[in-house]
Amino acid sequence: MKKIILAMSAAAALMITGCASHEAEVSKNAKSEHPIGHEKHWDYVEHGPAHWEEFSKTCGKGHHQSPVNIIPGKSVEMNHQYDLSMHEDVHTTAAVIDNGHSIKITPKTGGTITLHGEEFKLLQFHFHGKSEHTVDGKRYDMVAHMVHQNPKTKQLAVVAIFFEEGENNAILDNILGGIGGEIRIDPQDIMPKDTAHYYHYVGSLTTPPCSENVQWYLLKKPAKASKEQIEAFRKYYVDNERPVQELYDRHVESN
Repeated sequence: MKKIILAMSAAAALMITGCASHEAEVSKNAKSEHPIGHEKHWDYVEHGPAHWEEFSKTCGKGHHQSPVNIIPGKSVEMNHQYDLSMHEDVHTTAAVIDNGHSIKITPKTGGTITLHGEEFKLLQFHFHGKSEHTVDGKRYDMVAHMVHQNPKTKQLAVVAIFFEEGENNAILDNILGGIGGEIRIDPQDIMPKDTAHYYHYVGSLTTPPCSENVQWYLLKKPAKASKEQIEAFRKYYVDNERPVQELYDRHVESN
């Protein structure tokens, strides 16, 4: 019996090692046309948004998809049960990686947001070279998506921070200089001073599997980034945004 157990343990160890190596190779080759271990992988070019239904049917069939075009004049009054309360002021360390789709920051200790009496914890935030959501058809120069999750229900809530060209933003320099390593960060520093005014609607993830029932909050006041910082991010990704999706029967709320 002892020999069998030892053999099983050895086999399990080999499987874990193999999986870890495979994941490392997939991550390493995330930008390639055909990542190791996959016949094809979603991206923004060859296997771009028009083909994402091949990876998840929800991407093509869902009627509550994101991003959308926000038309301020057609927004409705905010349901105050879903008012957003932000508690992101946490001094922590964070891993900064280029994951093949965006620059992603994963804090060791995340802040929280509260909505509808429920607390959502910050899991990560990442950047798109141009904003995915549009406002009256306008794309902002860049956007950060702060992804939160309710630990009890597993529902996701994303806070979008638009960026427009302006003065230099110190936290962006910190992130750009830390890609591939670890930095000290306070996620609150990435936000504009005004976080009390936003648009809200229920949508989806903007990448496969395009899962729905995601609470979206788009801060109306954009943050600033210098021209040089925007160009630096776009050296990594400039067209990593999904096209605008149909709103269908949904309403966009405004606060």
